[in-house]
Amino acid sequence: MSSGESSTPPIDIPNTQNFRIFVATWNVGGKHPHDGLNLGNFLMENDGSDVYVLGFQEIVPLNAGNVLVVEDTDPAVKWLSLIHQALNMPLEPDAAISSNTPSDNVDCSEASNTKAPASPYLRSPRNLLFFQKLSLKAVSKTFIMGQRKSLKSCNCSSESTRKNSADSCFRCQNAYYSTEDDSDEEDLPNNSIIMDITAQFSSRSNHRRYSLIASKQMVGLFVTVWARRELVQHIRHLRISCIGRGVMGYLGNKGCISVSMTLHQTSLCFICSHLASGDKEGDELRRNSDVNEILKNTQFRKTYNKRCRRMPMKILQHDRIIWFGDLNYRIALSYLETKKLLQDNEWDALLEKDQLKIERDAGRVFKGWNEGKIYFAPTYKYYCNSDSYAGEGVHSNIKRRTPAWCDRILWHGDGIVQLSYIRGESRFSDHRPVCAIFKVEVEVLDDGTRKSFSTPNMRIGAEELLPANNNYTTVKESFSDILVQNQLHSEDSKI
Repeated sequence: MSSGESSTPPIDIPNTQNFRIFVATWNVGGKHPHDGLNLGNFLMENDGSDVYVLGFQEIVPLNAGNVLVVEDTDPAVKWLSLIHQALNMPLEPDAAISSNTPSDNVDCSEASNTKAPASPYLRSPRNLLFFQKLSLKAVSKTFIMGQRKSLKSCNCSSESTRKNSADSCFRCQNAYYSTEDDSDEEDLPNNSIIMDITAQFSSRSNHRRYSLIASKQMVGLFVTVWARRELVQHIRHLRISCIGRGVMGYLGNKGCISVSMTLHQTSLCFICSHLASGDKEGDELRRNSDVNEILKNTQFRKTYNKRCRRMPMKILQHDRIIWFGDLNYRIALSYLETKKLLQDNEWDALLEKDQLKIERDAGRVFKGWNEGKIYFAPTYKYYCNSDSYAGEGVHSNIKRRTPAWCDRILWHGDGIVQLSYIRGESRFSDHRPVCAIFKVEVEVLDDGTRKSFSTPNMRIGAEELLPANNNYTTVKESFSDILVQNQLHSEDSKI
């Protein structure tokens, strides 16, 4: 190399790109999904979103057996199957027959929770998932299995990989499944069925548009994240944290599941919660407490990115944050007053009495967070398979509840623009689902923004020319010190 010339490695210059993220929340009232339930309209699968983040509440009844004894994962497996079908798989001719039943016409009786009899198309992978008792963990792996080859290598630095092993990167095989989740193949229930499903899904993996990134259940809460196949390689540092806020202040009948990950160079956090219920005066303070305790106590495992920078461990440390779920905030009016305003379409008057708005305006909860303007009717509480709110009509045996916007989606951080905020109209449960689409700015490093410099007297990256044993290569060293040492080194090279 001639004197006065220097050569430095490529410099990563971030570029900003916009990604569409679809977020939905739905309290399904403890009801198991049936095979004919069509999620296509709910997910707006033709929307073209890059990431789908779906949160459910009460996928199982919140009784003592489910809260204290054994977690029932069967409904989660069924929801996962229906979501996969809606996002990836065209209707098969025989499956289309079963889907002719309108998804809104769902019987609220216990009979709707019973398993359907076997049918000729039972051996399709979707129905293998639907009619068998399978492990959520095992089934989740089958939906990631098609991406297994791309998950083998980690793009984190070797040093951070050695230090943090499973926490380093989503593309490490062990990054998503923590050590306590791992189990031998022979320990999985219905292992032959899992192998059958895996083989069939693998054969169709090239036709998949979306791949499962994460799925987690805590009693009745269930969160699942999907991303376009081509984005999987850019999703890293996936971590999940659960906080119970139910019985005795820590059981899982209430609380949240939080998912942390990085997309390219931007950290994202998604929080699905089910907060304290109740429509009595003062119950909103319990919900405020739930939010504040979740923000305080949620902590993700320590991990580092490839630049050895520590990734966020707390919710509010992330670049972009979206909080969604059954927040359970009510309208501070009587049933009759609320009904009158509903009949007159006086949305603004109703929203002025919305507890979440009141508490946010007072600075007692979600300070610094944002919510889009609400242009839809209250989402709770309906009769099942009906457009009538509970308490209307002749159904006197059902407790009358004041309608409320219990189901909400909020966000925090710069670089987020909400494109839509709507509710779905499925009559499946006593809640209506709520959906939002966001345009999210993400920092991206690609070949077009990697520049290699080789010019005389270049000051950028001058520290690369210093001898390995130089005393100035410390963290606290100033840039002027580097330039002085570089000049000395250049003069030495002339001798």
